[in-house]
Amino acid sequence: MTRTRLEHFLKSVGYPDRVSEGSSSFTMRVDGMEIVAKEASGRIVLSYSLSDDLSIVPTLCSYAAGRILREDAVLTCDKSSAFLWQDAPASSSEREMVRFFETFVDSCDWWRERVDALRGGATASTAPDDAMVIRP
Repeated sequence: MTRTRLEHFLKSVGYPDRVSEGSSSFTMRVDGMEIVAKEASGRIVLSYSLSDDLSIVPTLCSYAAGRILREDAVLTCDKSSAFLWQDAPASSSEREMVRFFETFVDSCDWWRERVDALRGGATASTAPDDAMVIRP
């Protein structure tokens, strides 16, 4: 039996659940997050919804320029939410899939900390009021 590219991705990263037969997307639960994995046009696309509070989008966008230098995840928003996405060739090796997944989850963690801080929850690292800050 031939595995789909999505099944190959999930097996590569050691995800225990299986994809429904014929499905081209799957929701993974990782570290309290729901990450959607999709197979589209020969690519595996991961996405994570950051917030449906569009009032924080301008602040999130101010972080994006610095983050694009550090990571491959892309901040995007539509009419209802802000989210991250990242893709990789579906033909990637198992090792490349694992790296792709790990770096995406790391990006999600960083962005989730910022969203939590903007919502008044756990605070992200801060600098004194008189310090010059260069955002990552």
